[in-house]
Amino acid sequence: MAGEARSLPLSARRRRGVEGPAILSYGFRPFFLLGALCAGLTVLAWLPILSGSIETSSAFAPVDWHVHETMFGYLAAIVTGFLLTAIPNWTGRLPVQGAPLLALVLLWAAGRFAVFFSAGIGWAAAAVIDCAFLAAVAAASAKEIVAGRNWRNLMVLVPVSVFALANMLFHIEAGLVGSSDYARRLAIAAAIVLIVIIGGRIIPSFTRNWMVRENPGRLPVPFNNFDKATLLVSVAALLAWTAAAGGLATGLLLCAAALLNFVRLARWAGDRTFRDPLVLVLHVGYLFVPAGLLLAGLAAFDPAGFPPVAALHAFGVGAIGTMTLAVMTRATLGHTGRDLRADVATMLIYVAIVLAALMRIGAAFMPEQTALLHLSAGLWCLAFFGFCLRYGSMLTRPRLKPKSPSQPPGRPA
Repeated sequence: MAGEARSLPLSARRRRGVEGPAILSYGFRPFFLLGALCAGLTVLAWLPILSGSIETSSAFAPVDWHVHETMFGYLAAIVTGFLLTAIPNWTGRLPVQGAPLLALVLLWAAGRFAVFFSAGIGWAAAAVIDCAFLAAVAAASAKEIVAGRNWRNLMVLVPVSVFALANMLFHIEAGLVGSSDYARRLAIAAAIVLIVIIGGRIIPSFTRNWMVRENPGRLPVPFNNFDKATLLVSVAALLAWTAAAGGLATGLLLCAAALLNFVRLARWAGDRTFRDPLVLVLHVGYLFVPAGLLLAGLAAFDPAGFPPVAALHAFGVGAIGTMTLAVMTRATLGHTGRDLRADVATMLIYVAIVLAALMRIGAAFMPEQTALLHLSAGLWCLAFFGFCLRYGSMLTRPRLKPKSPSQPPGRPA
C-alpha cells in the first residue's frame, strides 16, 4: 500500500483525502487553529496574572508561564502545522493525518494542561509530558524527510531540535533556579534562525512569483553566498546572545547580523510589493528580525538606554507574531482551495499584529506608559482571535472543489 501511494502523483494522492473530519486531513488545520487560540488566550490572561487578579496553578513564575506558553504553546503549534504541511510538498509523501495527527494534537494539549497545573503534579512530571510533544514532532519530521530522501531539508530540523532542547532546558532552569533566562533566549534564537532559513526561501520565492505575474521589473536576488554568510553570522550572534546577552563581542556580532539581514531583506524587492498584502506582510515581518538583532546589540552595549525586553518583543511580537500570521493566512487560503488574496479582515489582522509589536517595543522604552502595554496586548489578541474568526471555518471544512479542471481556485502556499 505504501509503495502504491508513493507511485501515484502527489496531486492524486492528496485527492484521496482521509476518512473523518476535515480538520484532521492536514497538519496545518488543527495546529494553526489551536495555536492561534493559545496565542490569544495566553496574552488575554497574562495582564490579569501579572497584576495578581488571576492566579495560575503553575510551578512557573508568572513571567515564565507567559514566556513558555507563548513560545512552546502557540509557536510550537504553528511550527508543527507548518512542518506537517511543508514536508509532504518536499518529499512527495502522504501527510500525517487522521489518528496519528489527532495523537499529536492531544499530546500538545496535554502539555498545556500539564504546565498550567504543574504546581500540583510537580515540575518534573509536567516537563516530561510537555517535552514529549516537540520530541515527537522532530522524530516524525525526520522520519518523513529521511524516508523521502529529501536531504537538503534536514537542515530545517536543526533549529527545530534546538527549540525542543530549549523547552527541556526551560523546565530544568525554571524548576531548579526559579527563572528561565538562558532557555528563554535559546528558544527565541532557534525561532529566529528558523525564520531566517524558511523566510529566505519563501519570501523571495513568493515575491518573484507574484512579480512575474503582476508587476514585471526588478526581481528578488536569488540565494547566493551573501545569504549563506548572513545565516552563519546570525547563528553566531544569536548563540553569543544566548550565552551572554551583554558584552562587546555579543553586541558587535548582533549589530553585524542586523546589518546583513537588513541588506538581505532589501535585496528581495519588498518595496515593489505594496499591491499585494499577502506578499508585503512577509517583508514587514522579516524586517523585525534585523530590528530585534539591532536592539539586542544596542542592549548589549547599553542595557540602561536600550532595555533588553525591547529586543525580546521585537523578536517575539514582531518577527514571530507577524511571520506566523503571514504564513498561517497564506497557507490556509492556498491549501483550502481559495484564491491567494487578502480581504479586509486579513489586512486588519496584519495591521493589528504590526501595531501590537510597535507598541510593545515602545512600552519597553516607556514603562510608565502602561496604556501602551495594554493596547499591545489587545491588538495581539485582536490579531489572533481575528484569525480564528476569519479562518476557523476554512480550517474545519473540506477543501473547496476546483472551479474547473484547468483552473483551481487556489494554490498551495
